[in-house]
Amino acid sequence: MDPIGLQLGTRNLWSWLVSLLSKDPEWLNSKMKFFLPNADLDSRNEPSDPEQRIILQLRKLHVQGVATWQSFIHCVCMELEVPLELEVPLLSTWGCDDGLTSQLGAEEKSRRESQLHHGLKRPHQSCGSSPCRKQCRKQQLELAKKYVQLLRTSALQRYGSRIPGSGQPHAFHQAYVPPILRRATAPLETQGGCIVGNPRVEDGTDVSISDLFNTRTNKGPRVTILLGKAGMGKTTLAHHLCRKWAEGHLDCFQALFLFEFRQLNLITRFLTLPQLLFDLYLSPESDPDAVFQYLEKNADQVLLIFDGLDEALQPCFSTDPEDPDDPGPVLALFSGLCHGTLLPGCWVLATSRPGKLPACLPTEAAVVHMLGFDGPRVEEYVNRFFSAQPSREGALEELQTNGRLRSLCAVPALCQVACLCLHHLLPDHAPGQSAALLTTMTQLYMQMVLALSPRGHLPTTSLLGLGEVALRNLETGKVTFYARDIPPHLMAFGATHSLLTSFCICTGPGHQQTGYAFTHFSLQEFLAALYLMASPKVDKDLLTQHVTLNSRWVLRTGPKAKLDLSDHLPTFLAGLASCTCRPFLSHLAQRGEDWVGTKQAAVVQALKKLATRKLTGPKVVELLHCVDETQEPELASLTAQSLPYQLPFHNFPLTYTDLAILTNILKHREAPIHLDFEGCTLEPHCPEALVGCGQIENLSFKSRKCGDAFAEALSRSLPTMGRLQMLGLAGSKITARGISHLVKALPLCPQLEEVSFQDNQLNDQVVLNIVEVLPYLPRLRKLDLSGNSICVSTLLCLTKVAVTCPTISMLQAREADLIFLLSPPMETTAELQRAPDLQESDGQRKEAQSRSLTLRLQKCQLQVHDAETLIALLREGPHLEEVDLSGNQLEDEGCQLMAEAVSQLHITKKLDLSDNGLSAAGVHCVLRAVRACWTLAELHISLLQKTVVFMFAQDPEQQEGPQNRAASLDSLMLQMPSELPLSSRRMRLTHCGLQAKHLEQLCKALGGSCHLGHLHLDFSGNALGDEGAARLAQLLPELGALQSLNLSENGLSLDAVLGLTRCFSTLQWVFHLDIRGIWTSEPLPDLPAAAEFLGFRRRCIPRSLCLSECPLEPQTLTHLCATLEACPGPLELQLSCEVLSDQSLETLLHCLPRLPQLSLLQLSQTGLSPRSPFLLADIFSLCPRVKKVDLRSLHHASLHFRSNEEQEGVCCGRFTGCSLSQEQVESLCWLLSKCEDLSQVDLSVNQLGDGGIRSVLECLPQVPISGSLDLSHNNASQESALCLVETLSSCPRVREASVNLGSEQSFQIHFSKEDQAGKTLRLSECSFRPEHVFRLAVGLSQSLQLTELMLTQCCLGQEQLTTLLSLVQRPAGLFSLRVQEPWVDQAGVLSLLEVCAQASGNVTEISISETQQQLRVQLEFPRQEENPEAVALRLAHCGLGTHHSLLVRQLMETCARLQQLSLSQVNLCEDDDASSLLLRSLLLSLSELKKFRLTSSRVSTAGLAHLASGLGRCHHLEELEWSNTEFDETGTKVLMRALEEKRTLKRLDLSHLLLNGSTLALLTRGLSHMTLLQSLRLNRNSIGDVDCRHLSKALRAATSLEELDLSHNQIGDAGVRYLATILPGLPELRKIDLSVNSISPAGGVKLAESLALCRRLEELMLGCNDLGDRTALELARELPQHLRVLHLPSSHLGPNGALSLVQALDGSPHVEEISLAENNLAEGVLHFCKGLPLLRRIDLVSCKIDNQTAKLLTPSFTLCPALEVILLSWNLLGDEAAAELAQVLPRMGRLKRVDLEKNQITARGAWLLAEGLAQGSSVQVIRLWNNHIPCNMAQCLQSQEPRLDFAFFDNQPQAPWGT
Repeated sequence: MDPIGLQLGTRNLWSWLVSLLSKDPEWLNSKMKFFLPNADLDSRNEPSDPEQRIILQLRKLHVQGVATWQSFIHCVCMELEVPLELEVPLLSTWGCDDGLTSQLGAEEKSRRESQLHHGLKRPHQSCGSSPCRKQCRKQQLELAKKYVQLLRTSALQRYGSRIPGSGQPHAFHQAYVPPILRRATAPLETQGGCIVGNPRVEDGTDVSISDLFNTRTNKGPRVTILLGKAGMGKTTLAHHLCRKWAEGHLDCFQALFLFEFRQLNLITRFLTLPQLLFDLYLSPESDPDAVFQYLEKNADQVLLIFDGLDEALQPCFSTDPEDPDDPGPVLALFSGLCHGTLLPGCWVLATSRPGKLPACLPTEAAVVHMLGFDGPRVEEYVNRFFSAQPSREGALEELQTNGRLRSLCAVPALCQVACLCLHHLLPDHAPGQSAALLTTMTQLYMQMVLALSPRGHLPTTSLLGLGEVALRNLETGKVTFYARDIPPHLMAFGATHSLLTSFCICTGPGHQQTGYAFTHFSLQEFLAALYLMASPKVDKDLLTQHVTLNSRWVLRTGPKAKLDLSDHLPTFLAGLASCTCRPFLSHLAQRGEDWVGTKQAAVVQALKKLATRKLTGPKVVELLHCVDETQEPELASLTAQSLPYQLPFHNFPLTYTDLAILTNILKHREAPIHLDFEGCTLEPHCPEALVGCGQIENLSFKSRKCGDAFAEALSRSLPTMGRLQMLGLAGSKITARGISHLVKALPLCPQLEEVSFQDNQLNDQVVLNIVEVLPYLPRLRKLDLSGNSICVSTLLCLTKVAVTCPTISMLQAREADLIFLLSPPMETTAELQRAPDLQESDGQRKEAQSRSLTLRLQKCQLQVHDAETLIALLREGPHLEEVDLSGNQLEDEGCQLMAEAVSQLHITKKLDLSDNGLSAAGVHCVLRAVRACWTLAELHISLLQKTVVFMFAQDPEQQEGPQNRAASLDSLMLQMPSELPLSSRRMRLTHCGLQAKHLEQLCKALGGSCHLGHLHLDFSGNALGDEGAARLAQLLPELGALQSLNLSENGLSLDAVLGLTRCFSTLQWVFHLDIRGIWTSEPLPDLPAAAEFLGFRRRCIPRSLCLSECPLEPQTLTHLCATLEACPGPLELQLSCEVLSDQSLETLLHCLPRLPQLSLLQLSQTGLSPRSPFLLADIFSLCPRVKKVDLRSLHHASLHFRSNEEQEGVCCGRFTGCSLSQEQVESLCWLLSKCEDLSQVDLSVNQLGDGGIRSVLECLPQVPISGSLDLSHNNASQESALCLVETLSSCPRVREASVNLGSEQSFQIHFSKEDQAGKTLRLSECSFRPEHVFRLAVGLSQSLQLTELMLTQCCLGQEQLTTLLSLVQRPAGLFSLRVQEPWVDQAGVLSLLEVCAQASGNVTEISISETQQQLRVQLEFPRQEENPEAVALRLAHCGLGTHHSLLVRQLMETCARLQQLSLSQVNLCEDDDASSLLLRSLLLSLSELKKFRLTSSRVSTAGLAHLASGLGRCHHLEELEWSNTEFDETGTKVLMRALEEKRTLKRLDLSHLLLNGSTLALLTRGLSHMTLLQSLRLNRNSIGDVDCRHLSKALRAATSLEELDLSHNQIGDAGVRYLATILPGLPELRKIDLSVNSISPAGGVKLAESLALCRRLEELMLGCNDLGDRTALELARELPQHLRVLHLPSSHLGPNGALSLVQALDGSPHVEEISLAENNLAEGVLHFCKGLPLLRRIDLVSCKIDNQTAKLLTPSFTLCPALEVILLSWNLLGDEAAAELAQVLPRMGRLKRVDLEKNQITARGAWLLAEGLAQGSSVQVIRLWNNHIPCNMAQCLQSQEPRLDFAFFDNQPQAPWGT
């Protein structure tokens, strides 16, 4: 008998156990391996007697402790055929805690002591404390060899013949199949623990296991990071390397150490490197110091593998340890090994999941990605798994026929599970049927759990218990356990069914423990999900808390980090929510399927909520996995429809499985989608997962990870994507081989509109091969080949292609840019599919000849001989809209060649030869070359700015009007404003160093231009001097019809200027003379001065004379004006000097009547005296032609004159910033009173004070102002505000006045031409004191025409407000008082009603908004007293206290005629329902109440009952609103019951109330009786399709209904069908809003058919539904005749649908608003032919509108004369579109706002818009935020034209004053 049996007193039981186990020694060996992973089972070291060997093994198990022994006994009883008479005593004696603990207590203590003494006997095992002893080299070598051999022996013993790792096969020991390994081409970059972006992975460079370590060279990194998602086989690979080394395959390494961070996390103490190697891995037999010294000397032959770096929890130290004997945390030792401070020269391999990694990794570390299995590897794995088995062929056939299962097998761990399940299922199922059970990852694991049971079923209690353990450890971040952490029966259950694995953990020298873990992380998650779904302890709320989405950018390191292993937990929960799992869960939970279904529904509902949120790319992928696991078509459809139109995936790894699931989900989507993959790690075969995905419209890949294999796979997928319009493949490593596959595939995609191969390092021949495909892509609009280096000869070949290909409209090459833009012809689908080499018709040839080509070859190193080749190519080509050769090397000869060829090249707009090395001598050659060119409109040459630009006019037959000249303006820095007729020519030779001696030669060169039209010369910025001016005056007659001359910055004297002025007056054809900088030569500003903008306000071009920076003495001004008297008009005179004296100003003003042709006089940047305002104010009487005087800050003055044709008109006077005081303002008002038609007076920003303002107000009856008076920023106080109130009674023409004494400091009065009956007064931040209230009341009582007063934050307290209301007395009429004070939101409804009760008149309206701190009261005078007996009778039934009864009495008397009561954002719960009780009493007495509103408020159920009771007595109630108010279900029912009797209601608003089945039933019952109802608003009420059916039935009786708002609900297609049946029966329906209701095209078509019968419909809002073109086409067939508003934003409309709607709307006489925002109008050419006369607003935000579309759209705006708002933000508009808009702005008299945010407009386009505004536009703001405009340029533009707004926030600048 064994001593243990004797000691335990269980002799017979021990004998039976030994006898039982003797029958199956192999089973005992396997359990020994499980419970004692490091046990030596070599038979050579064990007794020869089998029975003694079993006894020895049992002893080893027994000494491990109680938990291990109990778990072993449970395994015996579970797995072996144990007789009942043995099983009962085994479990009762050794299987439970009773008795066994006491029996084993002594032995447990003895075991611990023996381990301790054992440790003391071998102190050398603790390497950190052992002393260094000298040894001879031979001894050291022998010890090291023994240790190396010990390492190999230990590894062989550990693995035996098994495949190692935590994911070991459960049934078979097949050979290892390595996954795809791909090396990154860039080193690792870390920053704060992050991988910046993603390491670039070069496709096509597979890495074998032997290639991981390049030991043949000393170059290259010795640290390798192996990145792979969970299940890719990282741990398996690490153990495989260890085993291969033990077998002698990795002979380059003498020693190999393998550590797992999940085990190292359990070590909390600091370690030295020898302790890490010897104490925690394997101890030498003797002298560890000598062994470590050997390892240090041979470090280049030592490999250390660290598995699970992402699981490391210890913090990184700022410095790495340098001494091996320095202790530190494990992660610090790892860092020292990586950086070479410890064991320098050793090799380190670390595995990790992608994400954030510790900052201790060296940047030079090599990165290898594990990308799972491709098809051949899956097949190889299956073959090896089923080797020599009859089911092998069946398994392969299942994988071939089941695509979903095949995609799952791309993950090695899932492939292993799938093989195990197939092995279990194939014998019992027919071929093709077994795989139907394996469609999701959850079902794989479910079948695996069933397959692992030897008896075919699993104990439910044990499975749920193990699931609880799994969940508990997941929540605490534990992946390893000890035997004490798991109950023995669950340990036995896990061991029996291969759900747990074991390993040895070295916790110190001589101390080892057995650790346990689930065989894989995902198995732990699956079991946890099983527990959550099947355990009665978990309710729905706890369950849904685990339905979350984990980002793949989770930080797994740091001092406070804990493991987040729930990567797949939500996925498994979603999979278990599938209907196919319901029987399994029902059996597991021992509950009915209804109980399980409730939990499954909760998971599905949680996923629905997640599906409607805006998620990041990684979370979208996680959501798609969850949705796919549920196998719920409805959820998949909702998710697919909720995905954004543009779906980006940036910088995280994606697998074939991810894309396959994305494809599966997108099959449930009808609308197109854009997929953008940037910086993602993608497997080469990933594109194959997108095969047949017809929803993809745009597909873009940008990553160095894509190579030839990726391109080949992509080429197989592209032809199957029928809706693909844009393909992008940028920044890849594709070579000619990969491109060849794509080139073959592109002709199979005739629908492609854009192709981009940017930044792919393609060579010349590959680029030419790509271009050859252009004729095969009939719809292509853009081909982008930027970032691919090509030579000049290839560029010229591409130019030839652009010239000969009939669809190319632009070729743009600039340094790295290379872009083709194409204009495909409008052809039918059949024509598009024809072969490109078919013979063209005559019409097509004509179309090709009439096309226009833009050629931009900038900075391409073109030389003279290239110019000759280019001219030869272009001479026979089509019309050239623009040729840009700037930045090349043409020099004088090349520029001359191009100039000579312009007349032959058919250039219609522009030739740019800037920055080509043109010299001064070359300028004359260029002038001579182009002087005979008939179409040249402008030539600008500036040698200083390296500018040579030719602008051309169209041929006469192609001209459309002078407005087209706006599009020909060039750079903002170079272009002067102009509005010249097409017959004129502008020659600008600026900053060319011209002197007087050059003029004669220049004039000869220009002489040939005289007969071609009017000439405009610009010689600014040269050195002509007085001599040049005199010579030029002599040469001017020879230049013919010279219209303008600019001689600025030429060093002229005043005499020379006056001489030129005489010429200006005598020469009839000179219209503009600009001379600046007479004594100085400062450079011109980048933008024209403000005065030049004013010149564009004229329809005709006036003559203008600009004299800047010159002394303006009286004599000079007299001489100048006398000279100008003979000058024909209209004339603009612009003068500037440092200081202008009063005498000079008087002289100038007295000369004005002698200049009847003068239209503008401007004095800019000129100092004026304080007397100048009076001199300028008197000009209205001195010169009646003056219509506007504008004086700003005594430095800028402008006078605008009426033309002789303008007989009458209003006058405006602006005197701002002139330091006017009280003494001066009376004189100024007296002078202004002489003007009879004064419209606007602006005296803001002066120093008037209260006295000055009072003086102005007293003068108002004498000053005939008809428009407005501005007294802002004049130091006004409360005295000025009260004075205004008192003055209103004497100013009958005042229409409105507003005063703000806060930071805004505004004081404005608006007038009407005739006496105004109703006046409005706004007083803000006036800080009234109590003594002011009486004076204010008196003023209000006297101002009988004042009907509305608004007091905003005027420090008017509750007491003062009560006093004010009681003091205001009027004989008759209405008076409205609106008060906004901070105390209003704290006072409460009761106090505010108490204030109203003191009013002196009858209160007819009360509005309270606590959050807005606002109270509004409307009074009616005279007050009519209520019958006291009636008041007493009603008061008797109130049941209120004495104080409240008195208040009710006062309210009944004051509010007897109350017609409207509005309560917004109030709290009726804070005073124990006293407010609601008071309101009930008040409502009972309101016989005339017609409107009651309670919005966004809080009210209790009892309070709601009070209000409902009171409203029940309001029999004349017509409008009722309860929107956005917090009710519980009981309160909602109370409200619904109150509605049942309200049959006179006309308007009902219950928005934002949660209506369920019972409350909606009450509502529909009440609605069925409201026959007079005109408006019903039920938005955001959670109304579904079933609810909509009941609602539709109730609305049949509402034949007077005019408005129906059901937006933001979930009525869906079913609900729409119910509505469609009743809409034609509502004859008065005018507005319907069904936005955001999950309506698909099917429902949309049904709705459109119904709406066609609603003859009076005026407003239709269906936005944010998936309507598609089908709905749009149906709507367009018969739109309602009276339609005013059409809103279809984000409705997934395409060009066809949008065009059909626009054509249907064209000419409609009623349409006022159109919104088609966030739809795809890329192909559509939206335009109106007839126009929309009443259209006020059009919204085309984010519609992909480009310049081509804008060319036809913009002229359509002029056919809409009432248009006020144009929204074109977030489109693709550039400068061409801006030019088109600039042309139409002056012709749109009512336009107020244009939004052009987030487009592609540059500074040139913004300047064009500014020019359009300057021509007299009424636009108040043009929004230009986030365009391609530099900040400094934006500031400069806005300073000249304030209506251009470049800010992020909408500043809403107003129109210029006086317009």
